Amino acid sequence: MAALLIPWRNRGMRTRLGCLSHKSDSYNDFTAILPDKPNRALKRLSTEEATRWADSFDVLLSHKYGLAAFRAFLKTEFSEENLEFWLACEDFKKTRSAAKLASKAQRIFEEFIDVQAPREVNIDFQTRELTRRNVQEPSLSCFDQAQGKVHSLMEKDSYPRFLRSKIYTDLLSQTQRRLS
Repeated sequence: MAALLIPWRNRGMRTRLGCLSHKSDSYNDFTAILPDKPNRALKRLSTEEATRWADSFDVLLSHKYGLAAFRAFLKTEFSEENLEFWLACEDFKKTRSAAKLASKAQRIFEEFIDVQAPREVNIDFQTRELTRRNVQEPSLSCFDQAQGKVHSLMEKDSYPRFLRSKIYTDLLSQTQRRLS
């Protein structure tokens, strides 16, 4: 059994170590993943918009560039799976085909919820088991509890650190310099 776990751990470790070479809490990392070309995006982003991201976590998540900045920050902390899971759930809720609902639910479960999933999110045993049962007969709300726990975790843990991060403070400085 241990021999089977070692390659799994090594693959995960290689992935994480490979990311170290190009991840840092810097403004340049943020510009590399902006939805548009970085210079054009920064010209469109106002200081007021970026400042509003500090009003609430949901304001940040609802803004295209806020989401990109938060994703870049989470990558520096090796916890982007939380945001990716939350976004996958948001997309899942828009599914209208019953056939697609079942396959999407299974994919999300296997990728984020199952024990030792490739991008496993940190949820308690009860939530994991409830979600496992929900996925057996999927509905648009089958991930609601798990998604809520992950949202709460990001809001209480990652979001305050994001607001203090170099990514966010550099972004605010860049938007303010444009006005000068």
